[in-house]
Amino acid sequence: MLTQKLIIKMTKIKIDCAMITRDPAEASAVSKRLEDLGYDGAYTFEGPHEPFLPLAAAALATQKLELLTSIAVAFSRNPMTLANLGYDLQLMSQGRFTLGLGSQIQPHIEKRYSMPWSSPAKRMQEMVNAIKAIWSAWHHGEELNFEGEFYKHTLMTPFFNPGKNPFGLPKIYVAGVGPLMTQAAAESADGFLVHPFHTTKFLKNVTTPSLEKGLKLAANKTFDVSVGVMIATGMNDEEISAARDACKAQIGFYGSTPAYKVVLEQHGWEGIQLELNQLTKKGQWQDIAALITDEMLESIAVSGTPVEVSKQIFDRYGSIATRIAPSIFSGDPSVTAELIKSLKS
Repeated sequence: MLTQKLIIKMTKIKIDCAMITRDPAEASAVSKRLEDLGYDGAYTFEGPHEPFLPLAAAALATQKLELLTSIAVAFSRNPMTLANLGYDLQLMSQGRFTLGLGSQIQPHIEKRYSMPWSSPAKRMQEMVNAIKAIWSAWHHGEELNFEGEFYKHTLMTPFFNPGKNPFGLPKIYVAGVGPLMTQAAAESADGFLVHPFHTTKFLKNVTTPSLEKGLKLAANKTFDVSVGVMIATGMNDEEISAARDACKAQIGFYGSTPAYKVVLEQHGWEGIQLELNQLTKKGQWQDIAALITDEMLESIAVSGTPVEVSKQIFDRYGSIATRIAPSIFSGDPSVTAELIKSLKS
């Protein structure tokens, strides 16, 4: 059973969308379009482009759209840098920003970013606490005196202090899959980002117990859960079939990554992870979708018409989600609009 802290009323659910741009200069137009479509929030992620600059443009182009990073890589940066970015985006958006952080994986942190990697759950928890200590020093005028195992911040002179934020402090969300990172998020952060590669069984057996354990150790607080959902949808059988094929390819890509093996293990599917991984190492990306069965797709993703998909989402996540972040596999903009309408009705 979920604790009272994690029971969410569906009337509070918010729908977010990835703000995908080929060029950060497109962020203003894209974010305005998402706001006009009726999304509650838009998020950027750490891909080919840096995730914070597009949100700065979006903050000035929109009025109501909430803005999130989902995710920004935490360990490629330090707490002071993230504190500054989050504080300024909260100012620019007039209180609409949420700082979403993720750990990435060890090879990327060490080989792509040339940064240290160790004890990711402990490091992430300390990172969040350090950012909050910096914000508290600025917003409440407290002395900055944070000393941890990984980070130390004990100097803050008036010249570098932006002062009280008139729109309050941003929330911090943390992404995770395994139980240690999930618990760390519940202990220190304001919300948890559920990766789209999950099943209801994994949420029940791993995610929810870990969140509850962390919340018991934390001070009494409100806590958000944003669930990423892969959606294969269309207006007819032909469109839905094409969307399912595309979704299977994405599931295969995620499943090839060792970090997500824990999800497959819940269903006895761990053997497929090695097969998928071997295909990607051989560059046989076109073959990974064939290894994903209909049962796997329907356990990890949702599929059907917009109305059917909307019902499935509420049935699956109604007791835990405060936000839904759909990844929609459909090439028809009218299908997306119909889905958002159905989710918001």
